[in-house]
Amino acid sequence: MNAVPANMLTLPEATDAAPLDLGDFLARARSRLLAVPDLDGDPVRGDHELTPEFRALVEARPVRGAAVLVPIIARERPTVLLTMRSAHLSSHAAQIAFPGGKIDPQDDGPLGAALREAREEVGLAPGLVAPLGYLDAYLARTGYRIVPVVGLVQPDFGLTLNPDEVDEAFEVPLDFLMNDGNHQRESREWLGMVRTFHAMTYEKRRIWGITAGILRSLYERIYV
Repeated sequence: MNAVPANMLTLPEATDAAPLDLGDFLARARSRLLAVPDLDGDPVRGDHELTPEFRALVEARPVRGAAVLVPIIARERPTVLLTMRSAHLSSHAAQIAFPGGKIDPQDDGPLGAALREAREEVGLAPGLVAPLGYLDAYLARTGYRIVPVVGLVQPDFGLTLNPDEVDEAFEVPLDFLMNDGNHQRESREWLGMVRTFHAMTYEKRRIWGITAGILRSLYERIYV
């Protein structure tokens, strides 16, 4: 394991821009996030939003439950903690992601799974996370129904990265991610079809696919 003290995280560069008002964000989050996880019904959010052809691919395989933690770091300029997945992983290698994974039978639902995965991947202690609520489930083309758990984390934490899963942990300003002007749509050809997806680029880091889609979902639920 690679120990990463909080003061050695990759943090955003200093800026003169006014930070997002954390108090306003938290008030909105507590009133607009879902109080219970979205476990049933037809997911509105997902890869199929921008690429409807993916719906048929998902329906051809069993849907599996998963959860991710969306960690909001309560700094003077609030940030979101993200990871760079290990380059040797068999799927989504070297991509930017939230801590998360499949929901195991022993987990206490999506919240339990998200906290467990955050502890296993980056060493974030569950007791340091104050859950704020849930976003709508996100249906991935791989067949995972992902429940995003939004949690507030105080800035005096330390991390221990699991090199089997994570190459790097870093933070991106919440105001950047919640700015509609920084949200893009990109397309590429994949398996004979045109795949369209959300994307954001921050300091040469390319956030795209599921992670960008969940961030877009957070923006729309909190600010639209």
